[in-house]
Order: sequence, then structure tokens, then C-alpha cells
Amino acid sequence: MAIDFTLTAEQRELQLAVRDLAQKLLADVDAQIRDLPTPRERFVATRPVYEQLVEAGLLQQLVPQPAGGKGGGMVEMAIVAEELHAVDPSVSLTLFATLLGLFPMLLGGDPEQIGAHLPPFLAGSGTPLAAFCFSEPGGSANFDASAPAEGVRTTARLDGDEWVINGAKRWVSSATGWDGGGADLLTVVCRTATDPSTPADEALSVIIVPRPEHGFHDDGAINMAGHRGHLTATFGFTDVRVPKGNVIGAAGGGKALIEGSFTGTAALVGAFGVAMMRAAFDIAWRFARTEHRGGPCPIIDHQAVGYALADAKTKLEAARYLVWKACHALDTAHPYAMELAVQAKIFGSETAVSVITDLMRVVGIESYDADQPLARILQDAVVLPLFDGGNLGVRRRQLHTLLRSAPYDPLGAAT
Repeated sequence: MAIDFTLTAEQRELQLAVRDLAQKLLADVDAQIRDLPTPRERFVATRPVYEQLVEAGLLQQLVPQPAGGKGGGMVEMAIVAEELHAVDPSVSLTLFATLLGLFPMLLGGDPEQIGAHLPPFLAGSGTPLAAFCFSEPGGSANFDASAPAEGVRTTARLDGDEWVINGAKRWVSSATGWDGGGADLLTVVCRTATDPSTPADEALSVIIVPRPEHGFHDDGAINMAGHRGHLTATFGFTDVRVPKGNVIGAAGGGKALIEGSFTGTAALVGAFGVAMMRAAFDIAWRFARTEHRGGPCPIIDHQAVGYALADAKTKLEAARYLVWKACHALDTAHPYAMELAVQAKIFGSETAVSVITDLMRVVGIESYDADQPLARILQDAVVLPLFDGGNLGVRRRQLHTLLRSAPYDPLGAAT
């Protein structure tokens, strides 16, 4: 098969349609929320725009066709992610966080679970939120570590035909919902083994928790440096009860679901980085073509500025094609898909922070003004190496483990 990075006619149509929609719906979000004082107020203010994205079919577009959605795979998700995130990262992240909340069920749920819990997310109306409740206070980078490490501390014990869930979570996107009472659907990572020495690949489960009526408590939203219209919170469960059948897959089989969910989203974080670089490049490039800064010619005519722009554009394109390759590998179940997805996350996120900083140097001190877009883009970008599995604590470890494995082929990802 020949190497071909050309989008299909359908993918190109999707790209242009989402690009147009993003400009129409998202371009003014930042200005509308910027002066609101609390994370909750800013998040709630984005709800009408989120609803418009849902009504436009964007949530349906992210759900794979076999589950009843319109999505054609990871490459199409990356296209949508780039177009939305380039205009407004906050609402885009809320949409993709809902996808992450659904991922464990889409990967491992049985037809009965999917039939019972997925329809509201396919209806094309309302403002449904789902959240993957993984991260915990104190960090979750070592979630699968053996005793005496703590790993996941949230527990679920069987009481008759119900799971009883207790514990605390933190840094979970949209989990407390629009009103603090919980998202419409929570997929909760729990320790279901009663013996603390049970290894993680037998001890952890992912349990579906519809918006709880009792026992869910919102302990406060996090005032993040970036993504000011998105919401993450600290929250907990006290004796929250759900049916025994709400465990996804077999009890104790959650580790594979967790890793599978975060493998797909790794490549999408790379797409977020591409989007932010693209937005920053457009600003700096237009600035350089029009601003003289007191000199006789636009500053793009100066070699240092031209080289800086050329370097930024080169890194942007390299990151995009690594993301697309990783997504294609995931779509085709390539044996080295996980390696490529993690590389896309690391390279896309860290390159974004570096490139945006370099482009701020092109614009100069005015780019540091919080009311200017480049400063806000940098604020949004700095989280990319930190979330969805931090590059230092999780993602590089995954690559390190691959490199140490006996069957690893250094050229495998190139096939």
C-alpha cells in the first residue's frame, strides 16, 4: 500500500464543515466568559454553545458507527479535535471529555449496557455529559502499582446485587455536571478486590454510575490556569449504590479498559497540540506580515523572524502527521499503535508549548498581555504535557516499558 496522507472526500468535507461551525459557534466564547469570577460560572456560561455543538451532530460524530454514532474512526476524531480546539479549547475539551467518559463502555460494554446508557448521547439534543472518573487526590500515575503502593483508592464492594462505591476523585473533566450534582453518566475506576495485595490486573474495575441521587458530593471546582471555560473538580462517593450488572466487562478487568481508553485519547491530545500551534502560528504570521515595529518594512522580511516562523510551521506539520499516523494505526489495529499514540501525545504536547513560546518571541512583549490571544493560548497549552497521563509520570514510562520488552522491534512502527 502506498503512503498517502490525503484525506478522503468525506474527511475533507467533515474538516471544512467543522471548521466553519467552530468559527460560527466558538469564536466568541473566550470573550463571553473571561470576566466571570468562578470556574463554575464560566463552565455554565458555555452550556448554550455546547448544546449547539450537540445539536449540530458533533457528539454523534465522535461515537463510532458500530455503537450507533456517525464516527468513522480515530482519524476523523483527530480532524474534529483540531478544528474545534484551534478556536476554543474549553468547549472542545468538554465535548471530548464526554467521549472519554463513554470510552470504557464503548470498548468493553455489553449490548444491554450500551442500549441502556448510550441513547441520550446519540439523541442530538440537550447537553449530556459523561466523565471517566479515574484520577484521585494524591495522583494516579501509579494506579496499577502493587502493594504496598496504594494505587486506586476508591473502592466498590458487593452488597447483595449492588456495588457500594466509596472514595474521592480529582481532576476529572465535567464530572460534577452543570449543577454540581454529577454528570449524566460516570464511568468510575474502583478497586473491587477486597485483598489489598491483589495485583491491579485483577483488582480494578470500571463501573457505570448514572447521575447519582444520593451519596455524590461536589468538593469544589479547580481554578485552572488555562481552559477557563472547562471544569474539573474534586468530588467523592459515599455509599453510592448501583446494580451489580453495571460493571463493564468482568469484575477485576478494569486495567485493560483504562489503558485502552487512554491509548485513544493520547493521540487526540497530540491533535489538541497541533490545533494550538496552528492558532498561534496564524496570529504570529499575520502580525509579522503587517507590523513594522518602527522599521521600514514588515518584520517578516527580517531573517530571524522568517526563520522562526518557518521552524514553527515545520514542527506543526510534523506533529499533525504523527497524530494522523497514530490515529490510522489505531483504526487499523496496527501492532505498534500504542507506541505511535503515546509518541503523538508526547511530541504534540511538548512541541506545542515550545512553538507557542517561540511565536510569542516573534510578536514580542505585547504577546504577554493576558488580553491578547497568544498569552491565553499558552495558558491552555501548558497543561497538555500534564494531563491524560502526564508525559513524565506515565507516557514516557509506557515507551520505556515497550523498549525493554523482549519482542520489541525498533522498526515496527515504520511498517
